[in-house]
Amino acid sequence: MLIKEESKIPDEPRTVAKAASNHSAQNSGRGFLPAVIALVLCFGLPLYHLALFALKSELDSYILLIPFVSLYLYRLQKQKPVGHSEPARGLAILTAVGGLAVLAGYWFLERRGGVPAVEDQLALITLSGVLFFLGICCFCLGKEKVRAHAFPLCFLLFTVPLPLFLRTGIETFLQHSSALAADLLFMVSGTTFSREELIFQLPGIALRVAPECSGIHSSLILFITSFIASYLFLRSPWKRAVLIFAVIPLGIIRNGFRVFTIGELCVHIGPEMINSAIHHRGGPYFFALSLVPFFILLILLKRSERKTVPAAQES
Repeated sequence: MLIKEESKIPDEPRTVAKAASNHSAQNSGRGFLPAVIALVLCFGLPLYHLALFALKSELDSYILLIPFVSLYLYRLQKQKPVGHSEPARGLAILTAVGGLAVLAGYWFLERRGGVPAVEDQLALITLSGVLFFLGICCFCLGKEKVRAHAFPLCFLLFTVPLPLFLRTGIETFLQHSSALAADLLFMVSGTTFSREELIFQLPGIALRVAPECSGIHSSLILFITSFIASYLFLRSPWKRAVLIFAVIPLGIIRNGFRVFTIGELCVHIGPEMINSAIHHRGGPYFFALSLVPFFILLILLKRSERKTVPAAQES
């Protein structure tokens, strides 16, 4: 009996340590809500300005939906039970330092008058706020919960508006690539035309692919949609990457087809078609059209995963 009792003694410190660990994890979890409330109070005015900016911006209007989509994805994962775990202190410190660095950079540039664009101001301060929030999650929710909900949490990065230099770069890329796609379509169709950079000289009219015709808004929405769809329906990392990166050529082809369609209408119906609804309000229709190959690719990738699972089980 003495031997059995002595063998139980070493287990007691482990039990106490485990209980202390769970207790500390639960205590850190209780601090999550107060920390988030404090963060919202600190960033209340920038968040208000971000909401106003998103309401008035045609490109960044999607920002208002991102927190709700993130919360929905979080609740989907919440159905899977995750136990208490130790805070991810290293990651919490890293994100907090990142938030401080971005905030310090914003203050430094502002004092020197180097952040003139509203997009750049909101991008810096929103990124700082998101990093602070991720730091709170890493410390208060614990390693296991953060790992389980990594995608919904990181999805909040889409609330950061595109800085002006990045927006201009994407617009320029989409302008020239869409012009190239339209060039190929005009060649295949047999339409007589000449092209100089972004200007198409067609019979009876000249078309220019302007920045407003770059399709950046539709491409960005499709890009965000690809992240959500790959997360919900695909398991393989490389297949998720295929779906996400397929959005780039898909957006180029869609926009090139739109330029081609408007050009053909102007040639065969009349130059007045440049002022038609299909030019000024046709974006949603071409976006819906681009969803067809997008979902076909998603279905094919999903089916390929179903085939690989039985093969793996047999092996």
